[in-house]
Amino acid sequence: MSMSELAWFKSSYSSGSGDDCVEVATSSTTIHVRDSKNTQGPHLTLSPTAWAEFLLTYRWAGTP
Repeated sequence: MSMSELAWFKSSYSSGSGDDCVEVATSSTTIHVRDSKNTQGPHLTLSPTAWAEFLLTYRWAGTP
């Protein structure tokens, strides 16, 4: 799947301005994360396991 075919979305916790958050897209084997201010810039590609670990760590740190 090419980057242009991915369906990017933002968290419902994002601010109203819409350009100060990250965007996430999923495919059958990977999770993609990018900066909403630079959608054509670099992005992270993570395995579902790595993404789940990131979310668990983020939540464990006390961040909503």
